[in-house]
Amino acid sequence: MTAVVAPPAVSYALVDGVAWLTIQRPEARNCLSRAVREGLFDGVRRFNDDDAAQVLVLTGSGERAFCAGGDLKEMAADRLEVPPIDFVPQFNRNIEVTKPTIAAVNGAALAGGFLLAQTCDLVVAADHATFAISEVRVGRGAPWAAPLPGLIPPRVAMEMLLTGAPITAARGYEVGLVNHVVPMERLQETAQELARRIAANAPLSVRAGKRTVRLIAEMGLTEAFAAAEEIWEPVYRSRDAQEGPAAFRDKRAPRWEGR
Repeated sequence: MTAVVAPPAVSYALVDGVAWLTIQRPEARNCLSRAVREGLFDGVRRFNDDDAAQVLVLTGSGERAFCAGGDLKEMAADRLEVPPIDFVPQFNRNIEVTKPTIAAVNGAALAGGFLLAQTCDLVVAADHATFAISEVRVGRGAPWAAPLPGLIPPRVAMEMLLTGAPITAARGYEVGLVNHVVPMERLQETAQELARRIAANAPLSVRAGKRTVRLIAEMGLTEAFAAAEEIWEPVYRSRDAQEGPAAFRDKRAPRWEGR
């Protein structure tokens, strides 16, 4: 008798320099069971260590949900109170990720699912996707939403936190939460093309650009300028900084070394 091997809770696939990390629990709306949470951490660590992967795309399987948040049945069984800081990946908070990340939101992104989308650098959403900080409806907390007023207007963030009501992908685009809204059938190709365009650029410049965007949220303007100068000086002094102009002069594609 052939043993049946259960599929992984989270899959990892590399496509032309783009790592696709996919939650594989469509029957449970891709909610954050223990296996999913562990699979996400393992997948992000694999991406960090994968020199062939320049960009990470995080998505869910199926068309109903990107991720519907925590597994409430599991949380009830465990009598979970305050989640530990490493309960779910929060990029550059509890796990460092220097390379760019994209959320390809294929359906509802609720509670912890919203957290996952928020923690990515860019968001591409299917036109039927929704976003909600739904913890208020089940008496749970959302301290992870602290950065949200820096991403969208504070009054919009306030309404989302206080009502738990979802917003559409179109509304997310309108307030600056979402970069692109596309039909579901174009979600994967749009996210892949966006990631490919990023991956084609000089790696050191891309990573420095990511760090630069975060500065003004963490410090005043004067301090941000000083920190930006420190971030970009190694880029200016890199071999890639000489390769880019040389490739332009020679009318050829640049050969990035990442150093």
